[in-house]
Amino acid sequence: MSTLSLDHLVVTSPSLEAGIRFIGQALGVPMQEGGRHARMGTHNALLRLGDAQYLEVIAVDPDAPAPARPRWFGLDEAGAQATPHLAGWVARTGDLRKASSAVAHALGTPETMSRGDLAWQITIPADGSLPFEGVGPMLIEWTTPAHPAERLPPLGCSLLRIEAFHPRAAELDGLLRLLGFRDWSVQPGPVPVLLAHIQTPNGPRRLGLLGDNHG
Repeated sequence: MSTLSLDHLVVTSPSLEAGIRFIGQALGVPMQEGGRHARMGTHNALLRLGDAQYLEVIAVDPDAPAPARPRWFGLDEAGAQATPHLAGWVARTGDLRKASSAVAHALGTPETMSRGDLAWQITIPADGSLPFEGVGPMLIEWTTPAHPAERLPPLGCSLLRIEAFHPRAAELDGLLRLLGFRDWSVQPGPVPVLLAHIQTPNGPRRLGLLGDNHG
């Protein structure tokens, strides 16, 4: 089994503009233009966190037709009144087919996606929901040579650590260990919690599942 590592964090927003403002207020840095995902009717903006890590703000693209299936990252369920917040994360693997075959029941099945000249495969639950309410990852395998983070300017941001809690912590942590993920453990908690601690030029900041962010 290929070892998993964090590829990117996902912030969902009712609009891309609102999400960019949210990150500007939370982290004090600007987002970079991303692009459109035609298959999902979404668009995004990006922030580099390292050589192969980034943060993505994603929202429904108002100029794109609705897809024939539920949009990813729970965007259909969130609706226009949602608050921008850290919604989940995506883990990178070098062998998505093998990895996903072991956990498809929990994390979704592979879909082929593209944005501009980038191409990848990613697991998406059939109903568009986030695995384990965002504490569990979607799995990705890039099929283009360069990682998208390499194209982004370094703005002095990096991921310090992740804290993860879930009522079904043992089940989720077992899935992550099965996939070879060792970066952090999921701890038992009464409600799903995902906290990303990020170093910024303005000092350490925090993003959370419910929009929690502060130094």
